[in-house]
Amino acid sequence: MNSQEVIIHVRFAPNGRVIQISERPAKLTPNQWFDVLNAHAGSAFRPLARGRGIFQLSRTAIEAFKQETARPG
Repeated sequence: MNSQEVIIHVRFAPNGRVIQISERPAKLTPNQWFDVLNAHAGSAFRPLARGRGIFQLSRTAIEAFKQETARPG
């Protein structure tokens, strides 16, 4: 992993709901942020044991996704 890559950690409840996710914009719920990342970079998601997973993305991509969610409409 180079210095421009970021790991976004995700934790799931037993029912599949996202209960915690890093790098989340304040206006989005954990599920909404997961849905944005999954829609744009689903291939970067790696499931882990015990209801966890990670997205490994570039800082540039994360900032672009955040800006997209900040747009009205």
